[in-house]
Amino acid sequence: MKTSKVRDLSLEELQAREKELKEELFNLRFQHGTNQLENPMRMKQTKRDIARVLTVIKQRQRAESQNEG
Repeated sequence: MKTSKVRDLSLEELQAREKELKEELFNLRFQHGTNQLENPMRMKQTKRDIARVLTVIKQRQRAESQNEG
């Protein structure tokens, strides 16, 4: 998922996307543990997507707190 697409999402959509990605990562780890994972690079990509989403959430929270203060 590109960062530009992540920035277009609302805060609620970002939080929902974070939850989905964490569930996907859990499932990927489970598949990896049982040797059923076909593409191990998918774990790495999912972790990066989670980081992107969390970064945008944090940036928005900081911007809101600066605007209030």
